[in-house]
Parts: sequence; structure tokens; C-alpha cells
Amino acid sequence: MFVAPYFSEESGGIAFTRQQGSDFAKTVADDFNPLHDADAKRFCVPGDLLFTILLYKYGLSQHMEFTFSGMVPEGVELLLPEAADAMRLLDAQDKEYLSMRRSGEHTNLESSIESLCRCYVAFSGHTFPDLLVPLLAEQDVMINPGRPMVMYESMGIDLERLDFTDIALELDHNELEMSGKRGAVRMVFNFVENGEIVGRGRKSMLL
Repeated sequence: MFVAPYFSEESGGIAFTRQQGSDFAKTVADDFNPLHDADAKRFCVPGDLLFTILLYKYGLSQHMEFTFSGMVPEGVELLLPEAADAMRLLDAQDKEYLSMRRSGEHTNLESSIESLCRCYVAFSGHTFPDLLVPLLAEQDVMINPGRPMVMYESMGIDLERLDFTDIALELDHNELEMSGKRGAVRMVFNFVENGEIVGRGRKSMLL
């Protein structure tokens, strides 16, 4: 699995070094977020890395919802739960970092999982420079590019079928709602293979 170099696994848990998290962000996702720089003061493991690992560990389902509830620092071991329709990633102190719900048909086909993960992570990594900056400019909202505090809140996917091998991701539309200095962004996108929409997804972030 292509994600193997970016985490360590031992005794039913996974953990990350700064370099592993940063390498995934920079080489796989081409991620702009400075929180994923190896030398960042407030470094955190990319949420997209957690998403990718969970798909490889537990498979891909037609309907999946992920909620991100905590920033994962280096060295924290996350315990892998038993496979179920609803799962949570916790540390040894029972602090929750991510929850996942899934339903519908299911596959462990690596070609489908890798295709979806790669196209989604590449899209997600370019969220700030390619999508957020123009969206904020339209609303006359300023953000510090040196410290763009963009927090992953949730994402979900709904797939028509699971037998794809080479899908692309296309943005459908995005929404921005501001409340004072805080904002909520929702991006809606399609998964496409050979011109056919095979699924839809959404990503929510907090500013």
C-alpha cells in the first residue's frame, strides 16, 4: 500500500513522526498548510493521512462520513478499533481524534482504494491556494497566508459503485459562511471516471 511509509504500526496502534506526516503532505498531497511542515511549532498529522490509512485498514464503503475532532501531534499512538459500521480513533487516554461511520456495499480492492485516496488527497491538498483564496477574495475576507488556520472538520463520500480504477475529482461548488472573524467552508465535489459521475463528496472546514 502506497501509504505504508507515512506511519508506524505496532501492537494494534499507529503513530507518526513529524517527518512522516510532512512527507505525506508534501509528496502525496502537495499540501500548502504550514501546520504540516516538519518544523512547524504547532505541527499536526494531516487529516488526509488518517483518512487514507483508515480506508486501507478497513476498506471502502459506498457511504462514509468522517468527523475530525482533534489535532494529532507527533508521537501519539492511535489505537486501531475493531471493524464496525461506526468507529473512533482514540489514544491511550481515550481522547478522540476522528470518528467514522460507513454503510452500503463494501470493497477491499486496493486499486479502487488507491485511486480514490490519491485523487481526493491531491484535491484536498490544494484547497487553500486554489479554492479557498479565490473564495475568500470574492467575499472580501482577508486571511494571513503565513498562518492560515484552516481546520478540517468533516468529510463524506457517497459512491454509486466501487469497481472504479482510475477516477478523477471535479469540484461541483463551494460555500462560505462568515460569522465575525470565523468562517465555515463547505466544498462539494464529484468523482468521475471516463466522463461518468461515479460518486459525490463533501468537505467542511473551519476558518
